[in-house]
Amino acid sequence: MAQISSGNGFKLDVTQPMGVVGKEEALRMEAEALAKLQKEKRHTLPATPTTAAPRPTPSSSSRPEKDLIVFPDAKKQAEKDKFQDIDVDKLTNEELEKLLLDDSFGANSGKASRPSSLLGFNLSASYPGGQATSPFPNGQWTPSILSTPSGSGVSTPTHHQAPMFPSAPFPKPQTCSFQNGFSPAMPPYMGLPGPQTSFMAFTPIQQPGAMVFHQPTVTPEMAKLFHKIHSTSEYLKNGRSASTDLDAAPTCAVSLAPNPPPSAVEPLAVSRFEWLDLDPLNRCKAEGDEGTSPAPSGTVTVVGGPAGGDPWDAVLLDETEGGAGGSSPPTEVKGHLASRSQPRQLSVGAGVTRSHSLTIPESASQHKPNNQVLLYTALEEKEAQNLEVVAFCEDVATLRSKFTHDDLHTNPGYVLSAVIPQRDGGGDNGCSVKVSIEISESQEPVTFTCDVSSPVELLIMQALCWVHDDLNQVDIGSYVLKVCGQEEVLQNKHSLGSHEYVQSCRKWEAEIKLQLLSQSTMRRDLARSAEDDSSPVDLERHLTQELSFCFLSHHLHHCLEPNKYKTVDGVVQMVKNLCCALDEVETQAITEAVKKVKRSVNLPRTRSHVIVEGSTTRGKKVFSHLSPVEESMCFLTDAVYDLHAEGESPVEGRSCKEASGTTDHLQFTLFAMHGIPASWVSSYEKYYLMCALTHNGRNLFKPIQSKKVGTYKSFFYHIKWDELINFPMAVALLPLESMLTLSLFGVLNQNASGSPDSNKQRKGPELLGKVSLPLFDFRRYCTDILCGCLNHSMTSDPLQVDFPSPAVDVLYVGPQERPSPDPNTLEELDPDLRRQVDRLCSRASTFGLTRADRQLLWDQRHHCRAHTHSLPKVLASAPSWDWGSMAEIHSLLHHWPSLQPVCALELLHSKFADTEVRSVAVGWIESSSDDELADYLPQLVQALKFECHLKNALVMFLLSRAQGNVSIAHYLYWLLRDAVLDPAFGRRYDQVLGSLLCLCGAGLRDELDKQTRLVTLLGELAEKVRQAGGSTRQVVLQEGLERMQSFFQKNSCRLPLSPSLEAKQLNIKSCSFFNSNAVPLKLALVNSDPLGEEINVMFKVGEDLRQDMLALQMIRVMDRIWLQEGLDLRIVNFKCISTGKDNGMVELVPSSDTLRKIQAEYGVTGSFKDKPLAEWLRKYNPAEDEYDKASENFIYSCAGCCVATYVLGICDRHNDNIMLRSTGHMFHIDFGKFLGHAQMFGSFKRDRAPFVLTSDMAYVINGGERPTSRFQLFVDLCSQAYNLIRKHSGLILNLLSLMTLSGLPELTGNQDLKYVYDALQPQTTDAEATIFFTRLIESSLGSVATKFNFFIHNLAQLRFSGLPSNDEPILSFSPKTYTLKQEGRIRDASIFSFQKRYNPDKHYTYVVRLLREGQSEAQFLFRTFDEFQELHNKLCILFPLWKLPGFPNRMVLGRTHIKDVAAKRKIELNGYVQNLLRSSTEVTQCDLIYTFFHPIARDDKTEGLETTARAPGKPDSGRVEGEVKLSVSYRNSTLFIMVMHIRDLVSTEGTDPNPYVKTYLLPDPHKTSKRKTKTSRKTRNPTFNEMLVYSGYSKETLGLRELQLSVLSAESLRENCYLGGVTLTLKDFDLSKETIKWYKLTAVPYF
Repeated sequence: MAQISSGNGFKLDVTQPMGVVGKEEALRMEAEALAKLQKEKRHTLPATPTTAAPRPTPSSSSRPEKDLIVFPDAKKQAEKDKFQDIDVDKLTNEELEKLLLDDSFGANSGKASRPSSLLGFNLSASYPGGQATSPFPNGQWTPSILSTPSGSGVSTPTHHQAPMFPSAPFPKPQTCSFQNGFSPAMPPYMGLPGPQTSFMAFTPIQQPGAMVFHQPTVTPEMAKLFHKIHSTSEYLKNGRSASTDLDAAPTCAVSLAPNPPPSAVEPLAVSRFEWLDLDPLNRCKAEGDEGTSPAPSGTVTVVGGPAGGDPWDAVLLDETEGGAGGSSPPTEVKGHLASRSQPRQLSVGAGVTRSHSLTIPESASQHKPNNQVLLYTALEEKEAQNLEVVAFCEDVATLRSKFTHDDLHTNPGYVLSAVIPQRDGGGDNGCSVKVSIEISESQEPVTFTCDVSSPVELLIMQALCWVHDDLNQVDIGSYVLKVCGQEEVLQNKHSLGSHEYVQSCRKWEAEIKLQLLSQSTMRRDLARSAEDDSSPVDLERHLTQELSFCFLSHHLHHCLEPNKYKTVDGVVQMVKNLCCALDEVETQAITEAVKKVKRSVNLPRTRSHVIVEGSTTRGKKVFSHLSPVEESMCFLTDAVYDLHAEGESPVEGRSCKEASGTTDHLQFTLFAMHGIPASWVSSYEKYYLMCALTHNGRNLFKPIQSKKVGTYKSFFYHIKWDELINFPMAVALLPLESMLTLSLFGVLNQNASGSPDSNKQRKGPELLGKVSLPLFDFRRYCTDILCGCLNHSMTSDPLQVDFPSPAVDVLYVGPQERPSPDPNTLEELDPDLRRQVDRLCSRASTFGLTRADRQLLWDQRHHCRAHTHSLPKVLASAPSWDWGSMAEIHSLLHHWPSLQPVCALELLHSKFADTEVRSVAVGWIESSSDDELADYLPQLVQALKFECHLKNALVMFLLSRAQGNVSIAHYLYWLLRDAVLDPAFGRRYDQVLGSLLCLCGAGLRDELDKQTRLVTLLGELAEKVRQAGGSTRQVVLQEGLERMQSFFQKNSCRLPLSPSLEAKQLNIKSCSFFNSNAVPLKLALVNSDPLGEEINVMFKVGEDLRQDMLALQMIRVMDRIWLQEGLDLRIVNFKCISTGKDNGMVELVPSSDTLRKIQAEYGVTGSFKDKPLAEWLRKYNPAEDEYDKASENFIYSCAGCCVATYVLGICDRHNDNIMLRSTGHMFHIDFGKFLGHAQMFGSFKRDRAPFVLTSDMAYVINGGERPTSRFQLFVDLCSQAYNLIRKHSGLILNLLSLMTLSGLPELTGNQDLKYVYDALQPQTTDAEATIFFTRLIESSLGSVATKFNFFIHNLAQLRFSGLPSNDEPILSFSPKTYTLKQEGRIRDASIFSFQKRYNPDKHYTYVVRLLREGQSEAQFLFRTFDEFQELHNKLCILFPLWKLPGFPNRMVLGRTHIKDVAAKRKIELNGYVQNLLRSSTEVTQCDLIYTFFHPIARDDKTEGLETTARAPGKPDSGRVEGEVKLSVSYRNSTLFIMVMHIRDLVSTEGTDPNPYVKTYLLPDPHKTSKRKTKTSRKTRNPTFNEMLVYSGYSKETLGLRELQLSVLSAESLRENCYLGGVTLTLKDFDLSKETIKWYKLTAVPYF
């Protein structure tokens, strides 16, 4: 056992370690020391201090010294002391230090004399990563962060200490953490007072672990003395005060000294070997002490002991080295300690000094102590050594100061209901709605009718009239209307109908339920508080991406601390572990240093006490005249520290020149790539890098290929090039945002059997990863070291690139803008050139622009200002973005008229990298409202990837909007959490996410944390259910849901889907799972609002929901476009959000079923039948007006679905991902395939039709089998919706293009955007687009492949499931289930008669006469043959072992719906019913029977027994009826006649005609102007949408002509039949515009 005495009265028995002292060993050693202390307490203090006892020479050991690093040890001294009689509070610092250093401490020589005065109460000090505490009179430990005197040497702690304070009566000390969040598990102590500065505290990145309190090992008196001792500067210097408690909560900095004077902050000099220095004569005194002066640079310092050996030598001098018996103290040193190392380098190279700390002016701290923002950057820590992060923190702090907690406009604390702006004069004006308002003063809700255009304030006034007599005494602005069931309020300044909630209620025909609340009673739990405004901006508190170098530096001290013996292998292993923690980075300096250490142990151990200070090489200390071991260890330590170096910043005093005047070529050294995957070693033979200079996504110069090299291994496998790359391009030509893009390629090892995809026999190199790095930093200085992570499919690995160190700093200074010409002074363009420019400016995007087009746009850029929206196309056409071109580009930008926000989005694309362009674009986007911004928030988050630096206008804009709107903050949080997973940009997103959480306040932060925990729990449960077998899934689900209830028992939680949805618990009985491949959970949650309904959501794992999010967002944007244009297609918008990798939450639409489930009621071939959808809607809408409304909803929503799914190319459409609501609204789900990426069935595409439009949908649209005018309405709605989207083609393409780097597999580049561009047909006219989409409708409706696809899916999903569950109808035509107890026993039933009806097609209905017990009169029910057959089929499923009566044969030869067949079936059905009622009681009394014979809506029409619907009568011979809809337009000497629709045609024979249209321009004696359309078959309401063109006619000529239009019916066996016509005089038309009108057909003379 080595005996080490500290001179303070206690001793430690330390076993000689063979390697590093581990945490357990350190704790054991500390526990032994404390136990010994308690046992050997002394009763008195020494009267006078004595000198240190001589240290004996270490005894020789038989242990071999080869490969051992030997440090001298100290002699153990036995001491005993006692603490009870010491008045700790009145001890001075000097007495404590003497007490600590006295080797006779505790001798029985009487008590120490009490001092007459105290030096002061403030004894705190700080060091990087730690906080100090001071004892208050009440016994609480209050944290404090104060500056350390410039001369003090503070070292990172070398090991963990056990907690020194018992759990009682001393409370846990508060803690501070390193700026990156690491908190070493050691208690904080106090130090000497020093000058103060302001800091920004960085809090832990991990949740604090549980604190384990050990049994008390010291008495309270001992603890008090230890605390006093630990607060001395010498103990601080030795690293003891650096300990903190992992479990304690981080606290902000608090100063104990009143109004400390400002002082200059000096660099912190930290010795890596003087980790324990207890000699007060060998330290620099505090600032202001007499007789102390700092040593100048180059001072020779004499140390009375080994400089690099055991640090105890500074106090306990060796007998042979320290004079006679070691009794003489060493010579006082009046300078800095000799072995202090230079300050570490910043991430950009500047020396780390406290002068870089951000401080608040003294006046501000004095006058506003409660509101000052403490910005502690902790630049001494390696993690914060990035000036860009510091500048970003400044901006974040400034932003927060603009949003104070007492501003209710920007800090309401609740969610505002979204507003959808609609076109003025829309159909809503004059429409009234019924509103129900809950008022606390009224027992019943107040209900009244108001106009949807009424402002919300008017509703508040009307509601207040019910409870207040005099409104003059009421502040109406202090009241809000809250949505019942949701935690959101209507916006008082907007109209009622503009709110999304009200529009949703009107869509579902639901009651509008509101609650009147005052601002004072409204929940504001999400609001920021005064405490939030004054709390530190802890940016790094929430970072989760990166292991901090602060932790590594602490671990480095721990690993390299000078123990007695340490094997070389142990040191090497420690360095290897550190390198491994830094992504297996092993630099050449580390490799050489390790070799040097191995060689040095065999050299003679010569020592010298003389060390030269001040000589540096590139900021590193030169250690002269040290022993080989000590020198090699110094170099090794420096090499490890340099692992995290990222470059150098401009050095103060060094000259600087502008980049525009630099003619040097760009050159750099490709050094190495570290930490490559082990699988690459055997898979690839050689590796090379392609180096490219890029800007705006394009190469500035031809890419350069590096040499091909193999892998190397020292500690780890790495690829080493060490090759100089020279781009023959002057730095002066580089744009400011130039990026160095490096792409790694691997040459496949053809002989490797285990290579990935070896069976493919790839011959060419494979792209393994890519990284892009900016050449200029955020301050526009050219960088000199780039350290990036090359991202590949497996992970991200560090790639080292070294630039030559310049003699001067290179600064990019932009040119001065050129004056912009006055638009009024521009000369007129040639008409042809003007038309060409107008055509190019009106293009939807840059797709298809040729080089000549771009040149023309740039040459005529000033004339393009008339087309404001053309700016992105003009800038994209700029021939160059080098330094010389920026004057013209920026001048054009700053003089351009303001763009609309949706147009400015394009300027945030990767093709516009210029910082000024992006900043101006953000300024234009700022004019958008919060609700409009929410629609484009995913794209704005993705646009952050295209910013060169963290500090940019876009991120500050997003944070500012999040400050003022809870919904924006909520959705931004989840989008950033998802983006953090991006391997290339995750670090940047993590920093933005950290700043968002700093700004949003504690209330919202806690709420987001609850949501995150809820998602984690749901993800674990969903994965367990998915992995469980089919029979055990329900059990696993129930057990998991019961465990999840404990989460809701503690608190309610808002859902990630929307911050306005809050749940308080699960309704476990209603929860289940879906039987799909992903087995998603169906969750029913109880609403926290008692006035709200149950919340139903689906949680899915195993599938990436980001594509679903994007598809639903685009559909929502299309719906907003239609609504703003006055077209309401009744689109079903439901919410979907990705909450992590391959998991997310989806809102469930109530009262809806899939088409497969509806069609399955008619058997596996139900998809081939026409009536299932119509009859399903009629079941839920039995009244005629209800069914008509549901049919209308179906027509409108189906039109919207057709357009949206076609434009977005949504594929994999089958009847299980198309849903229908009972109100008639159709919508699509599951968007796993889009942008034309069709689902394949072998080598065939399953999606053969442009979109899904089947005959059963057409049956609902037409109201029957025959085409009607309702189908024409459907076609017109589709065409109108399509053309409105085409007007906004640029917006659709911009939103999609901004998502190309989002990682979606089906949206990766221009080829995917090209599909949408082609689908939108942006260069065609509206008439041409109408014709185009009409042909698509015909193609989709005539496609047999869609129905066959449905049928195949039915077979794939076919399962035996028996009858539906209790909550589902058991018969397709009955919405509910009925029982014997409800209905009464059936006594007799028979088929009374049959009737012929038209609804709208001809069919026969059978009248059932029913007698029940207790009823004297019979009931009459109306059932069809198909309904009887459905009853029989389900009875066979329910009673498979019972013998049921035989059912009549359905197959009939010839026509089915004729009287003879009906009469025959009447007899057969009567026998079936009679035999059925004679069956066993299980059959006759089952719910299925009583549900079948329960009266439904059509049975109430008893007049149906006497009157039946009439068949359509035959028209009179020669009668002409009907109308034709035409579009007449003229352009470019061409007359366009578009024949759109004809309705209500008749024919002389009474059968449906085969109409077509023929036109002439009269007079036309030679019939050369004859034009005609195609023929429509068997319809009185044909849709043509065909263009008939007459070219080469002037307006004057057409004014003399007449257009004769004739409608005829094509007959095969006889002459065509004339159905009517119309003659139009063209001079009556305004040919300058399009005319669309219906014209009545008459019997005009046929030409």
